[in-house]
Amino acid sequence: MTQQSKTLFCSSSPDSQSFTASTSTPLVKVPENKGADLKCSYTADFGSNPRVEWSVRKSRQSSFVFFDGQPTEPYKGRVTKYDGGLIIDKVTREDSGQYVCSVAGAGHTAEAKIDLTVLVAPSVPVCMIPTSVTTGNKVILSCFDNDASPPATYKWYKSDVPLPEDPSKFESFKNMSYRIEPSAGILEFPAVSHADAGDYFCEASNEAGPSQRCAAVRMIPYDLNVGGIVAGVIFAILAVGLLGFGVWFAYRKGYIPSMYTILSLHAFLKSKCKWEIHPAFNLITHLSNIFSCYFPLFRLVLPRNGRKVCVECF
Repeated sequence: MTQQSKTLFCSSSPDSQSFTASTSTPLVKVPENKGADLKCSYTADFGSNPRVEWSVRKSRQSSFVFFDGQPTEPYKGRVTKYDGGLIIDKVTREDSGQYVCSVAGAGHTAEAKIDLTVLVAPSVPVCMIPTSVTTGNKVILSCFDNDASPPATYKWYKSDVPLPEDPSKFESFKNMSYRIEPSAGILEFPAVSHADAGDYFCEASNEAGPSQRCAAVRMIPYDLNVGGIVAGVIFAILAVGLLGFGVWFAYRKGYIPSMYTILSLHAFLKSKCKWEIHPAFNLITHLSNIFSCYFPLFRLVLPRNGRKVCVECF
């Protein structure tokens, strides 16, 4: 456990400087699953039995750790309050935050604040690296690790060589134009070029443990094939036009009825007949039950949109 030996005073009444609360551990860093000792003391002005409450602030929200002499749900079985501080056993990364020791008595209040950081080493970061990009376009590579505490910082590599944050200051990177955000894990190319081709990966690190890297991914910039795109568009237009003309021609010649799809079936006997039925939920079963294949050849006209069915034998 790392603690900074420094005394912090905080009082809510500027005109009553004698009523103060303080801590000798304003910054506490503890590895996960270890114990944290948060110190809090106050002046005798508060009386022999002042009210001491502990709370924690995370993401601008406050909640009690110890209230009315009892630990709150997240801390039950893990905290011990004593005269002069608070001990948290087996801290987790969720315990990180700013802890506030509030003292009240004799009509006055004061606070002492302790920042607790639970140390968690980085895990293998998740990297989003495109394999093929178009030259001249903006390209963003991202890297993130959700486990590290404190939050990891990120370093990008190209072909096993670390990328400096300012490429203009290095001769070997003068042909590259990019922007790096170490705290966010972003590598951005405003206009990617062929010089940016290579194997990229990122490394996450913090003070809690060894760094972790994602697998390298090869990114290759390609030129935009304008001629191919134009040819493809022209071909698509011609294909649609020919298809439309073919449908129109077949319709004009009577090959395609306006409302029907025709299916011919063979049967046994020769006779002329004609029936009309309405489509059932199973049209094939419906027809076989009625006609039982006793007709030599009949034309089954299947209408669309639920219209009635015409059957002709000839």
